[in-house]
Amino acid sequence: MSQYQPRPASALDWLRAAAYYVYVALATLAIGSWGLPQALRGRDAANRVADIWLRQMLGAARVILGVRVEYRGPLPQGDCLIAAKHQSFLDILALAHACPRRAFVMKREVLRVPVMGWFARKVGCIPIDRARGKDAMKQIIHEVEAAMASPEGLGQLIVYPEGTRTRPGERRPYKHGVAAIQRATGLPIVPVAVNCGLFWPKRGIPIRRGTAVVEFLPPMPADGRATTVIETLEQIIEPASDRLLAEAGWRG
Repeated sequence: MSQYQPRPASALDWLRAAAYYVYVALATLAIGSWGLPQALRGRDAANRVADIWLRQMLGAARVILGVRVEYRGPLPQGDCLIAAKHQSFLDILALAHACPRRAFVMKREVLRVPVMGWFARKVGCIPIDRARGKDAMKQIIHEVEAAMASPEGLGQLIVYPEGTRTRPGERRPYKHGVAAIQRATGLPIVPVAVNCGLFWPKRGIPIRRGTAVVEFLPPMPADGRATTVIETLEQIIEPASDRLLAEAGWRG
């Protein structure tokens, strides 16, 4: 399947996107300032503030941009690893909204973003310093195990196996991080397919009206070597994501 090339952005596309991101900035500042005292009470309180923010972000996307999200499959509830296709900012919002106790493995630079970065850390997001190589993965596993041992538990840890956003139809080699975490912790992996990039492209413009789909697939139990787990994960996620693209009218 070939890569998706979005149409050129029109003046209206830029206007709608500008209106949305202005709203994002103002809502983030307002909700973040209001929610700061609540978030200081602990992770569950910070997640309640995040719930409000996420509803605002997705609601504004629906009203301003004409983009909705449909969920398929049972939404995860307990401690688990979420391994998802990553195509746009929209799937970040959608996954976080679907997971009641969400946390991401994310680039440490994101945690430096004002307001958003602080709340990301409070809800349990784990930074990764890719320059540290194997030591970075050891640190991530250590933080995951510490969260699992805490009274609040881990929740749903979201990992993007490709490590970056991809365009519809694009594939990158899956990294072994999620398999390494599973091997160390015994947590199940929930594969997730998306077609969000067809509506909300990697660069953010132009945004296409319609309903994006996020599909939670059957969990993978902890068994097998890391290489086998990654190969199986790719064989599950990629065809399912391609199927969702085809359903939305993308022919490659």
